[in-house]
Amino acid sequence: MVTLIDGKAASKKLRVELAREVETLAQGDQHVALAVVRVGDDPASEVYVRNKRRACARAGIRAVEHHLPGDTSQPALETLVDGLNEDPEVHGVLVQLPLPAHLDEAAVIDRILPQKDVDGFHPDNMGRLALGRPRYVPCTALGVLHLLKHYEVVIAGQRAVVVGRSQIVGKPVAALLTRENATVTLCHSKTRALDREVAEADILVAALGRPEFIRGDWIRPGATVIDVGINRLPDGRLVGDVEFATASSRAGAITPVPGGVGPMTVAFLMHNTIMAAKAATLRHRAPV
Repeated sequence: MVTLIDGKAASKKLRVELAREVETLAQGDQHVALAVVRVGDDPASEVYVRNKRRACARAGIRAVEHHLPGDTSQPALETLVDGLNEDPEVHGVLVQLPLPAHLDEAAVIDRILPQKDVDGFHPDNMGRLALGRPRYVPCTALGVLHLLKHYEVVIAGQRAVVVGRSQIVGKPVAALLTRENATVTLCHSKTRALDREVAEADILVAALGRPEFIRGDWIRPGATVIDVGINRLPDGRLVGDVEFATASSRAGAITPVPGGVGPMTVAFLMHNTIMAAKAATLRHRAPV
């Protein structure tokens, strides 16, 4: 029988541990603070930011939202980011994406101080991950790895196939699995004979953002399937990138959508913010 990889349960356990860590830090008179920048009134971004603020509040992390109008200029946004970089009371800075079309997302991400880039998107943090010297890793990618370890999935020596090459999920997941000694193939929507690549996977991570693009009958019997995709169909249903019904009859373990990887992303945002607060304290205590 297939094992359902329950991201809600795993994230709940992790959040309890993180809340204890924040409480311990507070006893030493060290607080943890996250600044979230949202530009415009994109409904999805509003929901995401609200969920992040609520999760931080439950963990004891101070989360402050800076909500700017949709016509905010590039210089004005960068000035705000500069101020948050310089504020010693702010440990993590997150700019909610996507930004309005007239703004340069890459320039804004590059503007965030790497030591406060708790999303892990800054080129410095991406480069450190590629070199095997990570500081902050993108939260969803960390969530994927945590779920595999939480469910005691063997990674070393296994054939892992990652479908999707985004900077946010696909590439960092591939880097993390490589560090765990898996043999990793990074695929995408234009990979030839994708079905044959998927059929070879002991571990499949689907993260390309296309509803049920990966057919269930491609899955190798007994494989572990981590479906990062979350897509809303015209009838309102949420589905992943993998055809769940058929895949779940073949896989050894699989994440549901929703309730799989999604809850882990916010949990690891808090994890990264706590790390940033600890690192800031060490820098301030370092001898001159």
